[in-house]
Amino acid sequence: MAVAVKLPEISMGVTEATIVRWLKAVGDRIEAGEPLVEVETAKSTVEVEAPASGVLTEILVQPDEEVEVGSHIAKIGQD
Repeated sequence: MAVAVKLPEISMGVTEATIVRWLKAVGDRIEAGEPLVEVETAKSTVEVEAPASGVLTEILVQPDEEVEVGSHIAKIGQD
Protein backbone atom coordinates (compact mmCIF):
# COMPACT_ATOMS: atom_id res chain seq x y z
CA MET A 1 0.00 0.00 0.00
CA ALA A 2 1.36 3.44 -0.92
CA VAL A 3 1.85 6.22 1.61
CA ALA A 4 0.97 9.75 0.52
CA VAL A 5 3.63 12.33 1.31
CA LYS A 6 1.98 15.62 2.25
CA LEU A 7 3.56 19.04 2.61
CA PRO A 8 3.59 19.49 6.39
CA GLU A 9 2.90 22.70 8.28
CA ILE A 10 6.36 24.23 8.37
CA SER A 11 5.68 27.09 10.77
CA MET A 12 2.80 29.12 12.13
CA GLY A 13 1.03 31.12 9.47
CA VAL A 14 2.76 29.48 6.50
CA THR A 15 0.10 28.24 4.08
CA GLU A 16 2.24 27.38 1.05
CA ALA A 17 5.79 26.61 -0.02
CA THR A 18 7.79 26.12 -3.21
CA ILE A 19 9.55 22.85 -3.99
CA VAL A 20 13.26 23.64 -4.32
CA ARG A 21 14.67 20.19 -5.09
CA TRP A 22 14.01 16.53 -4.51
CA LEU A 23 16.76 14.75 -2.57
CA LYS A 24 15.59 11.35 -3.82
CA ALA A 25 14.50 10.17 -7.27
CA VAL A 26 11.66 7.85 -8.23
CA GLY A 27 12.81 4.30 -7.55
CA ASP A 28 15.13 5.27 -4.68
CA ARG A 29 14.80 3.52 -1.31
CA ILE A 30 14.08 5.85 1.61
CA GLU A 31 13.83 5.42 5.36
CA ALA A 32 11.26 7.14 7.57
CA GLY A 33 12.71 10.39 8.90
CA GLU A 34 15.26 10.71 6.09
CA PRO A 35 15.29 14.06 4.23
CA LEU A 36 13.21 13.74 1.06
CA VAL A 37 12.69 17.21 -0.39
CA GLU A 38 13.74 20.83 0.18
CA VAL A 39 10.99 23.43 0.26
CA GLU A 40 11.17 27.20 0.47
CA THR A 41 8.79 29.53 2.28
CA ALA A 42 8.87 33.31 2.40
CA LYS A 43 11.20 33.08 5.41
CA SER A 44 13.38 29.98 5.01
CA THR A 45 14.36 26.81 3.17
CA VAL A 46 13.76 23.55 5.05
CA GLU A 47 14.03 19.82 4.43
CA VAL A 48 10.89 17.70 4.64
CA GLU A 49 11.42 14.18 5.98
CA ALA A 50 9.88 11.00 4.62
CA PRO A 51 6.86 9.90 6.69
CA ALA A 52 7.47 6.20 5.99
CA SER A 53 10.10 3.75 4.75
CA GLY A 54 9.86 2.25 1.27
CA VAL A 55 10.53 3.21 -2.33
CA LEU A 56 9.71 6.61 -3.78
CA THR A 57 7.20 5.65 -6.46
CA GLU A 58 5.88 9.00 -7.66
CA ILE A 59 6.72 12.71 -7.47
CA LEU A 60 3.58 14.81 -7.85
CA VAL A 61 5.05 18.33 -7.56
CA GLN A 62 8.11 19.43 -9.53
CA PRO A 63 10.83 21.93 -8.51
CA ASP A 64 9.77 25.60 -8.71
CA GLU A 65 6.10 24.66 -8.24
CA GLU A 66 4.20 26.23 -5.36
CA VAL A 67 2.02 23.97 -3.23
CA GLU A 68 -0.34 24.47 -0.28
CA VAL A 69 0.30 22.94 3.13
CA GLY A 70 -1.43 19.55 3.35
CA SER A 71 -1.21 18.86 -0.40
CA HIS A 72 0.08 15.50 -1.63
CA ILE A 73 3.56 15.97 -3.10
CA ALA A 74 4.77 12.36 -3.55
CA LYS A 75 4.04 8.69 -2.92
CA ILE A 76 6.11 6.06 -1.13
CA GLY A 77 5.39 2.41 -1.86
CA GLN A 78 6.28 -0.69 0.10
CA ASP A 79 9.31 -2.77 -0.89
